[in-house]
Amino acid sequence: MFHVPMRWRRKMIPQSTGRQRLLWPDIDFDAIYAISDVHGCADELAEAQRRITDDARAHLGPKLIVFLGDYVDRGPASSKVLDMLAAEPRESFVQVALAGNHDDEFARMFRKPSIIADWLDFAGTETLASYGIDVAHVIKTKGVRGLQVLVAELVPEEHIAMIEAMPVSLQIGKLLFVHAGVKPGVDMSKQTDMDLMWIREPFLSEGPRQPLFVIHGHTPVLQPTFGPQRVAIDTAATATGHLTVLKIAEASFNFI
Repeated sequence: MFHVPMRWRRKMIPQSTGRQRLLWPDIDFDAIYAISDVHGCADELAEAQRRITDDARAHLGPKLIVFLGDYVDRGPASSKVLDMLAAEPRESFVQVALAGNHDDEFARMFRKPSIIADWLDFAGTETLASYGIDVAHVIKTKGVRGLQVLVAELVPEEHIAMIEAMPVSLQIGKLLFVHAGVKPGVDMSKQTDMDLMWIREPFLSEGPRQPLFVIHGHTPVLQPTFGPQRVAIDTAATATGHLTVLKIAEASFNFI
């Protein structure tokens, strides 16, 4: 879910289909914090939120937290992570949660249960376990149809609706927050949701090739990595036990 004061809902790039792209003026936040690729790591998310809360005490004005997508799969607590995102942010914080490819695929499977076998090949076993579903046992005893029934019963509609409502990008001035990246040199109005949630190359090598600086996740890195007009902050929480928090304040980038 994203929690945005009405006065800041100024403009969206028009889309005939697909997800919203939030386009805000250069709002004067005291600090902006970005987190990517939580992947079911609820404990690590709670620790990252604690670090943000501690750091934000030095900033009295409005603060923004941007989540860059991929809340589900791989880690043990996807359901809890979605509950945490749905909670109202603390006072003086604005919160935006963008969609990642794993979130998008989870919602697509929920709406189209016939693709559940393909979805499980992509990911998903850990996600369903977080809702109390033992995939191997259910398929063995009740088959794929039984699994489809359990998913419909145990995955809250509210979680799926929240994912479906997530924007795919947030642009504030020249800063672009997005899950994966952009097609180099292509105007934002011509980028597809697939581009923004799935791209790796040539974006990683070339950057956006337009007057933007992109903050993204999706491609795991050992440590936060700057590239051409971009910074990658997916530091593989499920493998490292640590979620990177990027802080942007006073025109500088730091990690907390």
